Amino acid sequence: MATALTGRVLDGLTDTARVDVARAEGLAGQALAASPRSPLAHYAKGQVLRAQRRYEEAIPEYETVIAANHNWASALAALADCKLFAGPIEEVIPLQEQALRLSPRDPLIANFYFRIGRVHLLQSRTDEAIVWLERARIGNLGSPWPHVWLASAYGLKGDLDRAAAELAEARRLLGGKGSHSIAAMRVRNWGVPTIHELHEATFFAGLRKAGVPEE
Repeated sequence: MATALTGRVLDGLTDTARVDVARAEGLAGQALAASPRSPLAHYAKGQVLRAQRRYEEAIPEYETVIAANHNWASALAALADCKLFAGPIEEVIPLQEQALRLSPRDPLIANFYFRIGRVHLLQSRTDEAIVWLERARIGNLGSPWPHVWLASAYGLKGDLDRAAAELAEARRLLGGKGSHSIAAMRVRNWGVPTIHELHEATFFAGLRKAGVPEE
């Protein structure tokens, strides 16, 4: 139940995120108290911490899971997500590629692609980023975020027509919320200061070229 509640929070499928996370936190705590060595209980705790954006605290929970089961693809992907925000960004792609090898038909595979694309962009490998972000876009046509990141990537490449088209689609899917300015997007959590600086140098720079205003 804890993993189900946090799953819908992490996937943006609930209007009661705070209540769901609070309930999940209690359930995960009960599970760990009853079975402190259970990989599933540690996974649930990691999911709670990730939903609370406590990424550094979540990392050891997922590492405990993976130590018990090296083939747990969703734990590898979740660990990659935490490291993207917590700082060791060079570890993200290898973890995510391992998850892809283990679960090549994963129902959340678009998220795997998206995470790899984001890291490539943050590390200024724009062409590689576009390849993976396009895969993420195709894999989840209803998500605005691959379009937002593609707008940035195409902006950095100087393909401003494509950047504008991706930005327009992102805004349509978002209903006009959250991407109308750089300032509006900065309110999101972009990670520890070193990761935030990478976003400034690449992601936000590309969005400016795509036509996103500062305010």
